[in-house]
Amino acid sequence: MKKLFISQPMKGKTDEKILEERQLAAAFSKGVAGDDVEIIDSFFKGAPADAKPLWFLGKSLELLSTADVAYFAPGWTEARGCLIEHECAVKYGIRCVEAAE
Repeated sequence: MKKLFISQPMKGKTDEKILEERQLAAAFSKGVAGDDVEIIDSFFKGAPADAKPLWFLGKSLELLSTADVAYFAPGWTEARGCLIEHECAVKYGIRCVEAAE
């Protein structure tokens, strides 16, 4: 079973919108990578109230390190965290699937 990491811009979005986009990303990615895919849960519910963006990025990179495939959702090229996740995925040989902008 392949493990899929979803990278998506989250700044300024409601939890509902983020989760909706994740469902679309999962459906698209399964079409590309096959149905035998496990989605890595990188949506941090219950994060510390004072968590800074770098805290979230650190946790995301930890999860990305376990992925076989990384999907980059629309708008990823405009989000600094997504750009860093993409760079890491490329440098460490994780297959990248990029949404059309």
